[in-house]
Amino acid sequence: MWTKVKRLFVIKTRWEAYLIIYALALGAMTRGAQYTVEYPGLGGYLLMAATAGAVFLGGAKILDAIRYEKEAKMESQTRKDPVD
Repeated sequence: MWTKVKRLFVIKTRWEAYLIIYALALGAMTRGAQYTVEYPGLGGYLLMAATAGAVFLGGAKILDAIRYEKEAKMESQTRKDPVD
């Protein structure tokens, strides 16, 4: 049963990754808009840009990880272990 619950928290496809990245971006931009209100001027806009940049970096890492896991899985399926 716990394996089924753990499987809910694993990103398996690019579509799921895009949904998570969208949710992260939505939250980050909301926080960035709050920064522009709290810190008017250039400082607020720089903090807003930092929140957007964090989503770009995190999203790229998520997509790369999915690609690497897929490649590793395909490689392990095609490669046969040598028998001693």
